[in-house]
Amino acid sequence: MSSITEDQKSAIISLLREGVFEREQIASQLGVPPNVVRSIKAHYTMGTYDKMASSVSESETEEIIDAVEASFGLERDLQIALRANIQQLERGLEIADDGKEHQTDAGRIDILAKDKSGTVVVIELKAGTAKPEALTQLLSYMGTVDSGGQPVRGILIAGEFHPRVVYAARAIGNVQLIRYRFNFAFEAVAA
Repeated sequence: MSSITEDQKSAIISLLREGVFEREQIASQLGVPPNVVRSIKAHYTMGTYDKMASSVSESETEEIIDAVEASFGLERDLQIALRANIQQLERGLEIADDGKEHQTDAGRIDILAKDKSGTVVVIELKAGTAKPEALTQLLSYMGTVDSGGQPVRGILIAGEFHPRVVYAARAIGNVQLIRYRFNFAFEAVAA
């Protein structure tokens, strides 16, 4: 993990608040890796920095960045595995985003698909427990997708779900919650 200074962290947050530059531009401008900016942006978006005292130590900042990077890594791995095995999720489901996250006004959709009847399906992946914000994120993505006036379905995939997510999803007929599980395989590597 690259170490960043408090000044760099403050500058990243300031540039994110301005909303003028993309992650890569901020990273280049401040001489930090893009994944550091992505991690701080994730916490900024979740309001973490508004809740934290301004005197967060460098080691605490690095812990936050490490945790977010681990989360992003798991979500990335989930996405790769699901894209390779989309039929495991639902028979007849097909990827409809040319193999990459679909950009919308609300953000990037993890996976955009179509079901066997041609209905657009927005799939959002969350590492660990999906909090209420995850359902809001999914619904905002669903609202931005151009489906030609047809209904849009949403699938939220996570390790666990906050009870409020479960209750809210019951009231939304076109949203499905799916829990993922790990199945590890081990192979010996010649030394």
